[in-house]
This record gives sequence, structure tokens and C-alpha cells, in this order.
Amino acid sequence: MFFIHGFSLRIASLYLGSKCQRSAAIVAAEELGMKEEIIQFFRSQGVKWYHYIPYFMVRDPFFLTKKAFWERTFLSKNYVSKIDYRRLQFEQLS
Repeated sequence: MFFIHGFSLRIASLYLGSKCQRSAAIVAAEELGMKEEIIQFFRSQGVKWYHYIPYFMVRDPFFLTKKAFWERTFLSKNYVSKIDYRRLQFEQLS
């Protein structure tokens, strides 16, 4: 999403939910030269280095009993990227 739309607070806010999502967003932003912007955004939202537990687990400790959790975790469809990054890599080398 950063590749297509550039850095946006709206896009970055989609990745606030867990440490894994934030780490993936930081790596993607770093590859595109936007690392400082996303780190500053996460800091402005109160995210600290020790925030490992996903926020939804804190808000709803009974998440394991919810159907939506199980569907999202184990029954989600495979993600298909909109961009063929391998092809882009070869185009840049040429």
C-alpha cells in the first residue's frame, strides 16, 4: 500500500494492531525510504517498544471464544499480491 499510495497516516493506522503488523509496516516503509515517518507515527500513537501483546487481546480477553477470531486466523483465503515484485526487480536491473 505504501508502494502504490506513498506514506499516509490512514494507511499506517491499519498496522497499529500488533507488533507483527507494525514490524512488517516498518520493513516495508524502510524499503521505500519512509521509515522515519512511520516510526514517528507509531510513537505519536503511544506505541512503546514493549507493546508485544496485540491490542485486541487486551480489549477482549475472551477473544478465543469468538467465531471471527477463528475464521480470521485459520480460515482466511490466501493473499494474492497486486504487484509482481519479482518482475519489478528484474525490470530495475535491466
